[in-house]
Amino acid sequence: MCSRFLDSRTKCRTTTPPINHLFAIASLFSPLFLTASAACFNGNCQVLEACSAATDCGPGLYCGNCPALGRTQPVCTRGQATIVTSLVNGLPFNKYTWIMTHNSFSIVDAPLLSGVQRLTFFNQEDTVTNQLRNGVRGLMLDMYDFENDIWLCHSFRGQCFNFTAFQPAINTLKEVEAFLAENPMEIVTIVIEDYVHTPKGLTNLFTNAGLDKYWFPVSDMPKKGEDWPTIAEMVQANHRLLVFTSDASKEAEEGIAYQWTYMVENESGDPGVQHGSCPHRKESEPLNSRSASLFLQNYFPTYPVEADSCKEHSAPLADMVNTCYKAAGNVLPNFIAVNFYMRSDGGGVFDIVDKMNGRSLCGCSTVSACQEGAPSGSCKNIPVPSASQITNTAGSFTGSVQFSKSASPVHSSNRWHLLLFYFLLISSLLLL
Repeated sequence: MCSRFLDSRTKCRTTTPPINHLFAIASLFSPLFLTASAACFNGNCQVLEACSAATDCGPGLYCGNCPALGRTQPVCTRGQATIVTSLVNGLPFNKYTWIMTHNSFSIVDAPLLSGVQRLTFFNQEDTVTNQLRNGVRGLMLDMYDFENDIWLCHSFRGQCFNFTAFQPAINTLKEVEAFLAENPMEIVTIVIEDYVHTPKGLTNLFTNAGLDKYWFPVSDMPKKGEDWPTIAEMVQANHRLLVFTSDASKEAEEGIAYQWTYMVENESGDPGVQHGSCPHRKESEPLNSRSASLFLQNYFPTYPVEADSCKEHSAPLADMVNTCYKAAGNVLPNFIAVNFYMRSDGGGVFDIVDKMNGRSLCGCSTVSACQEGAPSGSCKNIPVPSASQITNTAGSFTGSVQFSKSASPVHSSNRWHLLLFYFLLISSLLLL
């Protein structure tokens, strides 16, 4: 059986020698370099073309740089995903790959709502609303009992502190509800790291946020690795919100799906970004077990640093996708979970997801080359790089690239926040 999924050629040949096979996979993700060209401005610049302001770049792009790779000249960088369902929407949900944000709520410059200065680390740069508008379809949310409510928070040993708290979870869930209401063709997945012990706490939370009407019932979820319903079927039934919890008891008690019954997952943090290795989480079945039909690939270091993420989201991410693909028995992940999802050296996670969706949905080198209803491998000629690959305007919403602060220059204060956080945390525990 042919196992090459990211070859730039349309057809897969099993006679290709192993070394050429690996080169063909890697070549698709080789960095794209700037070529000499006439100056562009006023919204005409495309991916990787030099820019001096965001207004120079075309739709779905922002002007940024990547000092971690030694690149100080700002270029137009992708900040929006292709709305894949506007191109191919008749396949089962588990055939697609989506961008997921790790700790989606942990946002730089988020308003202080706990009454004290926040001393913790951050994982994202824009609001959950804007993450969704830019094509993110998976959210990782850490939920805790805190101040007689359910909050989104970082913690230590399952306890939320006022200096690590972000906001009540209902605020973020109302953002999700507003997005689903405004975009009736879109599907969102939420994965909860669950420290909520209040009886029916999550049930009441999602109901109060108005999300119960979109709920995909756990009774309809495939439990033995079968295919999910098609995108069209899920939209027609209005089952457009998938929610998974890390607490196994919640499935029987509240009807919330226990995550590792339905998906496999690799290790998070540093083990998930180690070159050449893709171990599964201890809670998860092995990646190649076929016991679950969804595959979540974590790709973020233990200590998030904005300035390094553009480097992480270039060749290392592409390499890790191939490593995890092999570890999963030649199965592509359905979710790629990352920090600072917009940071890259040009195309980043957006390009990589486009390539994965192209291979899995239509046998093409990128999803923008797919032709609805055409046989697999019947691909449009798409130049690379090209602003035409960003087809967000063909979807059901108009997104916008937006940071909560300037995209450049970047900083790495998270390391100091983290050290201070652990110092204060240990001091607090010693006083208990």
